[in-house]
Amino acid sequence: MKFGVHVNRAGGLGNALAAARTLRCDTIQMFSRSPRSLRPGLVNEEEATLFREGLAAAGIGPLVIHAPYLLNLASPRKETYEASRDALAHDIVLARAVGAEMLVFHPGSHLGSGVDAGIARIAAAVEYACEKACHTSHGGSGGRRDEGVDRMDAVLPRLLLEMVSGSGTEIGKTFEEQRRIMDRAPSVPLGVCLDTCHVFTAGYEVRTMEGISRVLDELDAAVGMQSLALVHANDSVGDLGSHLDRHANIGEGRIGEHGFRAILGCSRLSHLPFILETPHTTLDDDARNLAALRRIAGEAVSW
Repeated sequence: MKFGVHVNRAGGLGNALAAARTLRCDTIQMFSRSPRSLRPGLVNEEEATLFREGLAAAGIGPLVIHAPYLLNLASPRKETYEASRDALAHDIVLARAVGAEMLVFHPGSHLGSGVDAGIARIAAAVEYACEKACHTSHGGSGGRRDEGVDRMDAVLPRLLLEMVSGSGTEIGKTFEEQRRIMDRAPSVPLGVCLDTCHVFTAGYEVRTMEGISRVLDELDAAVGMQSLALVHANDSVGDLGSHLDRHANIGEGRIGEHGFRAILGCSRLSHLPFILETPHTTLDDDARNLAALRRIAGEAVSW
């Protein structure tokens, strides 16, 4: 199993790489830019090259990019919707520049306009963003793609729809909603990111072997196990079905060590990268959670 954390890229990609090395991460995630802004982020080509080379030398991978929280691809508000889809296109280009294999984003909130309308907007926005990113990567808007490249997944990172807690009008709290988005954007290399806190507070029991088996069977029936590409490993402040999106330190929340022992022992998940998004102020906080995750994995009985 591969374990890692969400690292801070403030101050440059070199700082993110240094943190990953210090923590002895197998894999990492970072924001494309400020998580509270849709303003374009910048990546220096030389810095990006050094970053990619540093990750490769340290054997760290996959690299995952997380889109800003402000993204709302389901919004019925024209200005927000257009800014969000343009931001996603920009993030796809940034992800490719730094060598990211995956880009995670929250599908969005329909804000009262209805789940059906929200899903339609998400799918259209994702297709738009991918086309725009492909054109940007190959010579500007309207330019043709490289010869021999006839599928988006040949030039794009895998885009992962993150499972959400389902508070308010959020879309993506069930595997069925994720499948409906994927069905409406068949040309896009979409997958699923399973956040342990989110899926638990959305109402899926993941604290027992029996519960996890049922959850993965549901996932497989809806989108296929091959769609599951990443696990966000977070304990939960909220209880089962509470729809509360508040992460807790590993073993200190409602999932608890017993729950993570079941999760980490599951052979159907053992090939996936597990990335922490637990509360942190310093690298010491990340180190403690990473050590806890690795210890519990070592204690878990494979099943």
